[in-house]
Amino acid sequence: MAMEGVPGSLGTRVGCSLRFGQTLFSCASLLFMSLGVEFYSYTAFCYLVTIMGLVIPWSFTLALVDGYSVLVRCPVRQPGVLVIIAAGDWVLSVLTLAAACSTASVVDLLFNSGWSFCAPKCCSRYQLSAVMAFLTWFLSLASALLNLWLLPSL
Repeated sequence: MAMEGVPGSLGTRVGCSLRFGQTLFSCASLLFMSLGVEFYSYTAFCYLVTIMGLVIPWSFTLALVDGYSVLVRCPVRQPGVLVIIAAGDWVLSVLTLAAACSTASVVDLLFNSGWSFCAPKCCSRYQLSAVMAFLTWFLSLASALLNLWLLPSL
């Protein structure tokens, strides 16, 4: 299958859209988490901030590469570059899922503990941050799968 036949792979419009979506949702997740002053009290929240801090430059850089490739109509076809990007997508996808799950479980524990560990406004921000992290993971997984699908055709 030719590279142009895999929508969502590196150098396509769909791939560019997926990358910008990842960047947008990871920025939103980081923003919602950082608005809570006490996020550093929980390791899962610090882990989410760290992972989103890795996802944002990765996704934004690849979105720029995708945009440039679409603009000049010259997709990236070097197998070594694509292997590195596919591996990076998989690693960040797994780390994003771990961060989103751990954050969601801690937020659920804080909500259902019976004690008031965090203000409802702060807990709802943490919850929104976890939702944005799951959306980031979904788009990251889609990018990883599409780029992995492309590798055997090179």
